[in-house]
Amino acid sequence: MEQKEELGLTVKKSEDFNEWYNQVVLKADMIDYSLVSGCIVFKPNSYAIWEKIQKAFDDKIKKSGHKNCYFPMFIPESLLKKEAEHIEGFSPEVAWVTKAGDTELSERLAIRPTSETIMYESYAKWIRSWRDLPLLLNQWNSVVRWEFKHAKPFLRTREFLWQEGHTVHATREDAEKEVMQQLFEYVDLIENYMAIPVIAGKKTEKEKFAGADYTTTVEAFMPDGKALQMGTSHLLGQNFAKVFNIKFLDKDEKEKYAWQTSWGLSTRTIGAIVMVHGDDKGLIIPPRLAPVQIVVVPILFKENKEVIIEKAKEIAKKLKSKNYNVEFDDRDGYTPGWKFNEWELKGVPLRIEIGPKDVEAEQLVLVRRDTNEKIVIKAKDLEKKTEQMLNDIQDSLLKKAKEYLTKSIVEVHNFNDFIDAIKNKKMPKALFCGSAECETSIKDKAEGATCRCVPFEQKPAKGHCVQCNAEAKYWAVFGRGY
Repeated sequence: MEQKEELGLTVKKSEDFNEWYNQVVLKADMIDYSLVSGCIVFKPNSYAIWEKIQKAFDDKIKKSGHKNCYFPMFIPESLLKKEAEHIEGFSPEVAWVTKAGDTELSERLAIRPTSETIMYESYAKWIRSWRDLPLLLNQWNSVVRWEFKHAKPFLRTREFLWQEGHTVHATREDAEKEVMQQLFEYVDLIENYMAIPVIAGKKTEKEKFAGADYTTTVEAFMPDGKALQMGTSHLLGQNFAKVFNIKFLDKDEKEKYAWQTSWGLSTRTIGAIVMVHGDDKGLIIPPRLAPVQIVVVPILFKENKEVIIEKAKEIAKKLKSKNYNVEFDDRDGYTPGWKFNEWELKGVPLRIEIGPKDVEAEQLVLVRRDTNEKIVIKAKDLEKKTEQMLNDIQDSLLKKAKEYLTKSIVEVHNFNDFIDAIKNKKMPKALFCGSAECETSIKDKAEGATCRCVPFEQKPAKGHCVQCNAEAKYWAVFGRGY
C-alpha cells in the first residue's frame, strides 16, 4: 500500500492544475530538474516521445525534398544585429559568451536563440542562380532564450529542443506555398499524432515573428483555460535577403533578391500532450507517439507461474513481431496492482493482463488507458483486437479534445462578454479592428489576453470591433497564453 501512495498523484487535475502537471511530469519519470535555473533534463520517457515526433515530421519533410543540416550554436554579435527588427524581438532573451577560459573574446557570441542570421550568412554565399533554388533546409537542434518568467517544464524553459526549417525561393508565390504547406504539415502532425485539435490562422502584426512579413500559426487550448502556440510558419519575404544580400540571377538574366520562409515546432508540444490528455492517474499518451504502446502483465500464482510467464512472453513476442512497442513486466517484488498503477501513471495506452483463468479459457484481458475499460477477448483474436483498440484510443482522444475545444470557443459581441469569457477560461471569438493599440488595450483590460490568431476559416466580418468600436476587419480568437 505504501508503494502505491508514493507512486500516485496527490492532487486532482480539476482542483490544482499547476501542481497536477508538475507531479505528472516528475512522477511519470519524464523530467528531472537541473542545477541550471530554468532548464530541465529530458529523461528517456519524454525524450522517446520527442524522437517519435521527430521521426513523423522528418519523414514528412523529406518526402517534399527538405534536407537536414546543422549550423553552429554560436552567433557573432555583429551577425545577430544585422536585421534590426529581428534582434529587437530577441535581445532581452539572448545569452552571451564573453570569455574563453580567462581570455576575453574580441566579439561577444550569442548562444543560438534562433538561427536566421547564422544560416543566412551562408545562404548568401551558396545562392548565385535560379538553379540553386529552392533551397530547402531544416535543423533539429536546441535553442536558448533566457526567459525571466516562471519556468514550467516543456512549456517555458531557458533551453528547449525544436526543429527549424529555413527555405529560399525564387518568387513570393513559391515562398507562400511553402509557408502554408509546412503549417498544414503541423496541423496533420498535431491532430493525427498528438491527438490535439488546433486552430490554424494568421498572427496579427503585433504578434508576428520579428522580421517576418507575416506569421501563420496553429493554436491549441489547454484545460486550464490558456492557449498554446503549437507551431508557426513565417513568410520572411525579402527582409533578410536584403540585409544578408541573398541574390540570384534569374532566368531573365536579372539579379533579384530571394524570398524566404522559416517554420518551427518545439518540445512544448510534449507539455501539451500531458495537459490535454492526462487525468488523475497520470499521463495518457496517444498510441502513435507512445514509447510503450502495450504492456503485458502476467498475474502470477506459485503453482502455475512458469506456464503464465511463458504465455505472456508469447503474447509480447507476437505483438513485437507486428512492430508494436511492447513492454513485458514480470518484475518480482511488485504486486500486479502496483504495476498497473505505474503503467497507468506513465500513460501506456493498452495493458494486457493474463492469469491462470485466462490461460485455461484461452482468453486475455485488455485494459484501455483512456477509459479504463476492461475487455475480455479470445487469445486467437489478439492481433486484430489490439490494432482495433489502439486505433480507437487514438481516435477517441482526438474526438474528446475536439469536443473540449469546440465548447471552449465562444462567440462574443460586446466587451463585457469578452472579459467574462476570459474569466471563465474560454477563448472569445470576436470582431476585431486589427490595430496594435486596440490589441494592447485588450491585453491590459482582459487579464493579459492576446490575439491568438485570425483563423483562416472566416465568416463575413460585418460590424464593429469588440473593444474600440472601430470598423471590424475580421473575426479573431483571443486567449491568455503560456
